[in-house]
This record gives sequence, structure tokens and C-alpha cells, in this order.
Amino acid sequence: MGFDLESVAEATSGAIGALVSTTILYPLDTCKTKYQAEVRAQHQQKYRNISDVLWEAISTRQVLSLYQGLGTKNFQSFISQFIYFYGYSFFKRLYLEKSGNKNMGTRANLIVAAAAGACTVIVTQPLDTASSKMQTSEFGKSKGLWKTLSEGTWIEAFDGLGISLLLTSNPSIQYTVFDQLKQRLLRGQLRKRTGTESSPEALSAFSAFVLGAVSKCIASCLTYPAIRCKVMIQAAEEDEEGSNGAQSETQKSQKTVSGAFYAIWKREGPLGFFKGLQAQILKTVLSSALLLMIKEKITKTTWVLLLALRRYLFVNKSRLKSA
Repeated sequence: MGFDLESVAEATSGAIGALVSTTILYPLDTCKTKYQAEVRAQHQQKYRNISDVLWEAISTRQVLSLYQGLGTKNFQSFISQFIYFYGYSFFKRLYLEKSGNKNMGTRANLIVAAAAGACTVIVTQPLDTASSKMQTSEFGKSKGLWKTLSEGTWIEAFDGLGISLLLTSNPSIQYTVFDQLKQRLLRGQLRKRTGTESSPEALSAFSAFVLGAVSKCIASCLTYPAIRCKVMIQAAEEDEEGSNGAQSETQKSQKTVSGAFYAIWKREGPLGFFKGLQAQILKTVLSSALLLMIKEKITKTTWVLLLALRRYLFVNKSRLKSA
């Protein structure tokens, strides 16, 4: 297929959007993750709601610790979104070329999104695990990326890989809903476009924000129990005074999918699977909406810059051949 400029433009704009949205919402993400990672009986809970996490940071004068692991998270977000958007755009174009269809149906969209998500998860899982450990560490005690990874084995760096692969259904649902709604909104505008190298249509910032929020909200509600189990599996181990061997064994048992599900069921009951759902929806909806809004607004600019770069390289190559 050659060098796919449209896929590169989609990937670059998506990665930049992820970088900006992750940075803006990171304190909320840290509070949400620490709240999700705690699994205790109701009378033993350290955090009764997400605001307790924020208050702990303020009262202990560790407000800047709300940003612990930001560098790792941004690095992971940039790489994962670049790989995801490139893979999604590439597989989508490949499918349309092979099938001869003008648009993808819902089933094909889900398959393409899942394939792109699986590739992303496998490549970025160690960064995801390290980021979760850094966020759930005690305030002021977070370690750097290399030290966090080097403390365990490479197998431990892939903690939660199975459930992460299962959660590829989350962005699959999200981007399928978003893409289908976007196609309906832009169908009339796309028909007016002519030329093979014309820049793709873009949604308005408001439309992209609303569609991003709706699509992510639907995906988050459907997959939340698995999301919380994943956080528990990847969370840093508690380092409390008086901890004994039994507590250590309990923490280790929670590093498996079945162990995490059992711990939630035993200590918090069925509703425990949805603990922190409101915070998850707030964070992910805002993050996704910001990401897609930024992506939609810079995709055309990225497309033009890449097209100009390709023409520049082509002209220089022609000059070198003629010299």
C-alpha cells in the first residue's frame, strides 16, 4: 500500500490529543486510580469517596504528588494512541480497499478496532503497569520508571495483560460509536469533496466533544468491572506497619483476575464492582472528549504538513536524479 499519509496524520493527531488531555486531567486520574485500587470492608476503608484522596494530598502537603508518574503516563499515552490510531486507520483503509465498500459496518468496525487495540496493549503493557504502580504508591514515595520496572521481573511488567486484552473492547465500542455517528454527521460534506489528496473532513470542536463524551460513557459503563480489576492487579503493594505474611499472600492473590474478582466480591459485595464508576466516567469522558476534539481540530493541519513534507522530499529527490 506504500506510505500511508492518512494513517500517519490520524496517528499523530490522536497522540497529540492524548498527550494534552492526559496532562490536564492527571490529578483526577491519580485520585480515581488510588480510590479504585483500595479493596477493604466498608468499616476499614481509608477512602470513602474520591475527594478523600484529594484531601489526603492536601493535608499531608503532597499536592504535587498528584502528578506522580505523569511523565510515564504521558509517554505511555502518546505511544499507545499513536499505535492505536495508526493501526485503526491503516486496517480500516485496508479493509475498504479489499472489500470495495465505501463504508465499514458495525461488525467490521469492531473487529478493526479490536485488532488495533490488541497491538497497542501488547506493546505498551509494561508502561501501563509501571504507571499504575506509580499512581497508587503512597504520596511522596513514588519511584521512577526504570526503578519501578526493575524491582520486578519482566513477567510482572505484563501484569494484567489478559484483562487488558479483554478491555480492548472498550476503545472498540468507543471509536465504533464515535465513527458511526461522525460518518452520519459528515456524509453530506464528504460527498462535496473532490480530488485524491484533499484533506479529510473534520467535525466542529463542539460536535467532536459531544460525540466523544457519549461514546466513551457507553464504553466505560459496559466494561467497568474489568477496569477496576485491572487497576487492582497493577496497583502498588501496600506497605503498612505491622503487615504480616498473610497480608502479603492476600495481596499476591489479588494479582490474578480471579483473585481480584474474589476479593471485591468478598469484601465489598456486588456493588463493589462498580466502586468509583462515577469518577471513572467523569475522567474518561472528559479525557476522551478532549482527545477527540483536539484530534479533529489538528488532523487537517497535520495532513497538510505531511503532504507538504512529502512534496518537498519528492522535489528534492527529483533534483538529485537530474543533477
